[in-house]
Amino acid sequence: MNSVSAEHSGAKDTTVGPSFAVSIVLPAHNEALGLGAAVESIRKVMHSSDVAYEIIVVDDGSSDETFKEIERQNVIDGNIKGIRLSRKFGKESALLAGLGAADGTVAITMDADLQHPPDLIPQMLQEWRDGARVVHAVKRDRQIDGWLTRSSAALFNKLLSLTSGLNMRGASDFKLLDRAVIDLLVHDLPERGRFYRGLAGWAGFEQSSIPFDVLERDAGSRKWSSFALFDLALTAITSFTSAPLRVITILGAVTLVFGIIVSVEALWSWFRGDAVSGFVTIIITLLLIGSFIMISLGIIGEYIAKIYAEVKDRPSYIVEATCGFDENNGS
Repeated sequence: MNSVSAEHSGAKDTTVGPSFAVSIVLPAHNEALGLGAAVESIRKVMHSSDVAYEIIVVDDGSSDETFKEIERQNVIDGNIKGIRLSRKFGKESALLAGLGAADGTVAITMDADLQHPPDLIPQMLQEWRDGARVVHAVKRDRQIDGWLTRSSAALFNKLLSLTSGLNMRGASDFKLLDRAVIDLLVHDLPERGRFYRGLAGWAGFEQSSIPFDVLERDAGSRKWSSFALFDLALTAITSFTSAPLRVITILGAVTLVFGIIVSVEALWSWFRGDAVSGFVTIIITLLLIGSFIMISLGIIGEYIAKIYAEVKDRPSYIVEATCGFDENNGS
């Protein structure tokens, strides 16, 4: 496997016997405690589905024994394969690494903590057989999350849906992708700042959705911090919409209207011979304009930062080690 430029390699031959194969991609960060149970649950579902499969677990720079657990699972079942990234690159990069190594006719991406129910996989495969090239598993019930988390996610998804034209309501990383979509995401989209949920919908093709209830974690603790979620939200917004840049124009218009109102009031007072209340008016005006300027600079700065990250053209991830892949396998 080419550890640096895996996302730039060519397309694979995905013919697997007379039928088809399924690649299950699991990004994992510090999931050593629950990974065995997750893999076993998926194995049972795949055996009952009677299709060829591989489970690719991408260790996103874990500090625990996640990769050792992957190696143990590979000894038990050769269909379990592992990729260890040299450090934590983030879930989006881990998903890209897994999809880049997937040999299946279709790939299913899901979390390694069993919050995405494996029992939904046969239904997703049926949707694919019926013609869907992308199958989205959509969150129906998030009662395990707190009120603030649910409200923030709902607001973000609604705003992104309105500004980008994508349907992000209840979106998750639990998806099925056809080989054509996999190759598109891995080989034809060179961007570094990725938002997988949005890209899968943006790709087009025939798409369908299946609702599911988010389950409790089988083991371990929640890995997403508030800062990480905020950073993902910024990546999503800057990747799919320029609406925040238009906010600057709106702020400019508001400032202009406010300035006109203040100027008219000052001139009217001067013509009437009244004393112009200068101090308070000037302070309020300066604070308002200063706030608008700082907000505008912040919005522009976010887009410039994303452009800066793209033009450096650094790899999305670096692979430190693999297990379960043949010499000719991988990206």
